[in-house]
Amino acid sequence: MIETIIKGFTVGIAYVAPIGMQNMYVINTAMTQTKSKLYLVALITVFFDISLALACFFGMGALIEAVPVVKILFLGLGSLAIIWIGIGLIRSTPKLNNSIDTKKTLLQVALSCFLVTWANPQALIDGTMLFGGFRASLPADMAKYFIIGSSLASAVWFLSLGTIVSVFKKAFNEKALKVINIICGIVIIYYGIKLGISFFQAI
Repeated sequence: MIETIIKGFTVGIAYVAPIGMQNMYVINTAMTQTKSKLYLVALITVFFDISLALACFFGMGALIEAVPVVKILFLGLGSLAIIWIGIGLIRSTPKLNNSIDTKKTLLQVALSCFLVTWANPQALIDGTMLFGGFRASLPADMAKYFIIGSSLASAVWFLSLGTIVSVFKKAFNEKALKVINIICGIVIIYYGIKLGISFFQAI
């Protein structure tokens, strides 16, 4: 159980840490707004991020249980997709985007976080392949522990990111973002390879 939670946490960190619009919104809020506004934004971001992860994980889980061949398909395609995501992260060059408007009402913040998460086709595809692939590799009784770990990762990541950036504003730069992407890319590739091994074992 603990091992599965840790695995879910590690995968969750690798999934949310790569610098995208969600992270940039939290980063820019931390650099320009009060701590109360920062943590409000971070918690709203966590809510939508976890809701997407749950939908991808359990939605694919239901399909996998209903159609067994989908499990093998997701192990294979998920492995390739995850490795590709990892390579893309390592090769990417993140930029600090100071043009993001952080001076919004609560409703505007919630809507922005929702759109960045749920209306983002890439987030939906990546989440489906990542969590669908891992759901296919897990025994049914271990699935809940994996997603608990992944959900914890989302909360820990966004709250920690906001706190660290607000404390070390002057030291936070694009070089630091690049290091984060490289580390996350390596972790994702590692798990992609493990899914590939599970795929060959399944066939």
